[in-house]
Amino acid sequence: MAAVQTAQAPSRLRQAVTLIGTLVRLHPRLFAVAVAGSAVYALCTVASAIALQWVIDHVILPRFEEGTVATSTVVAGLGAIMLIGVVRAAGVVTRRSFAVMTQYRVAQTLSDRVVDKIVGQPAPWHRRQTAGDLVARVGVDVDASIAVLAPTPFATGVALMVVVSSVWLIMTDPLLGAAATLMFPVLIAMNVMYQRRVDRFFRAAQDELGSLSEAVHESFDGVSVVTAFGAEERETERLAVIASRLREARVGAVRLRATFESLLDGVPNVVNIGLLLAGAYRVRAGAMTVGEMTSFVYLFTLLVFPLRLIGFALSELPHSQAGLDRVQEVIDEAWEVDPAAALTHTGSGVHVRGLVAGHLPGFGVLRDLDLDVPGGSTVAVVGATGSGKTTLLHVLAGLVPVEQGSISLPSGATTLVFQEPFLLAGSIRHNITLGAAFSDDEVLDALAIAEGRFVADLPGGLDAMLGERGTGLSGGQRQRVALARALVRRPAVLLLDDTTSALDPSTEARVLANLRRSPGASTVIAIASRPSTIALADEVVYLRDGIVAAQGPHDQLMAEVDGYRALMAAFEDDRGADAVAAPEVPT
Repeated sequence: MAAVQTAQAPSRLRQAVTLIGTLVRLHPRLFAVAVAGSAVYALCTVASAIALQWVIDHVILPRFEEGTVATSTVVAGLGAIMLIGVVRAAGVVTRRSFAVMTQYRVAQTLSDRVVDKIVGQPAPWHRRQTAGDLVARVGVDVDASIAVLAPTPFATGVALMVVVSSVWLIMTDPLLGAAATLMFPVLIAMNVMYQRRVDRFFRAAQDELGSLSEAVHESFDGVSVVTAFGAEERETERLAVIASRLREARVGAVRLRATFESLLDGVPNVVNIGLLLAGAYRVRAGAMTVGEMTSFVYLFTLLVFPLRLIGFALSELPHSQAGLDRVQEVIDEAWEVDPAAALTHTGSGVHVRGLVAGHLPGFGVLRDLDLDVPGGSTVAVVGATGSGKTTLLHVLAGLVPVEQGSISLPSGATTLVFQEPFLLAGSIRHNITLGAAFSDDEVLDALAIAEGRFVADLPGGLDAMLGERGTGLSGGQRQRVALARALVRRPAVLLLDDTTSALDPSTEARVLANLRRSPGASTVIAIASRPSTIALADEVVYLRDGIVAAQGPHDQLMAEVDGYRALMAAFEDDRGADAVAAPEVPT
């Protein structure tokens, strides 16, 4: 067991050096200034003990023994103490200021790198992540990773102080100096033992904090589902279990720290008493002066608190290492190929050849699909559940990778509007422009095409404020705002994933007519399930089992394709069933 611990010590030392080096390399100049300030503080601390010895031996004792002291001697002693104090204070201010600057500049750099990596990854990568975990990596994990930077400059100054103090103590009195100096390795060993034992608690706590953040985000995000299925108690229990594990890890770390703090308070005080008694005997024997003994004890006392800072720095190492590991996992993750890069932009229409694709690699929903959509036309995509309608639109939008085949799109933007529109908490204007420089006329024109004139009747108009996820608007109104958000960008291809499902048939028909009449009309590919809407399209693409089973005008498909005719009949039956009023419940 001892051999294992001995082998682990260098490894832990290397980990500490690697961790601090990794962080410091981000802003080395700021850190160097902080270390320089700490070195000034350390040297001035030792100098203050030497000045104290000189004042006692040359000012205070002569005044008691001889009754008088030269004014110049008093001025020199006071001047030395004041000068050392001012320089020492300047060192403290420099160390603290630049240590904080280093800490937060490093945090900014790490956050920027994580955010850049998250933002730069394509949609398939994001589908494998959870929002709560990514938020934790940018927030609490970055904060944890920089925690070690605040005490590190002070710890370097303390190390210098220990070396210089040890030399001075031994030179002052070899016997007492050796005894005092031997305590420094003991105190450092206590710190190392503490750090080694608390390591696993900090790692566990950091992991559980990420899990808790992820679970809480999921719970709030799906609060309607949790409530609808009466799962509040189960969800609360799930969060409570994670919180309990986090509490146990944190409590374990606090218990160890309390023991460590007690030992670090008690051991130096006991040693100080021993030095005071031994020093008195040394003074009585004439081996040292009163000033030397006083400065000796004074300096050792001054070192006790800084040595605690070494322990604090060491205690932050596992915490910071755990945070940096989680941050680095995101930063070091390989860039994934954006599915949109496989799409070519030539010609005026949409052309798909031999397409094989699916949301999961190797499980293609679309199988050898061929499709041609003329530029400027409106096409309805129809098919049974699982036929690949949404997958097709996601592939065309560059959200799902192409496994085989090729896709050619018109030059310009391709915009997808989802069935479930996501609106942000904020104004309607911001939800449409998303910060881009669109004029009010452009926004209003887009709303007019999307039949969103209701916005003018809202308090504030375009500046009307919405709650989270568009609270305050109906489902149909949210769909129209989301459609306007796509239209204001004048896309070459507009993909509608059952986007108008919450609209009544007449409003939906007006939206489609507006899309046709709008200047520079886009090529529209829309998933539809209303026979009345499907009949308004220029062409219908009938998907079955991941391929285009038929394509042509609605009337032609109704006359020639049995499967399509059966599907339309099923759609009509569903619409009819929805229209039947519920029977009254007898009272």
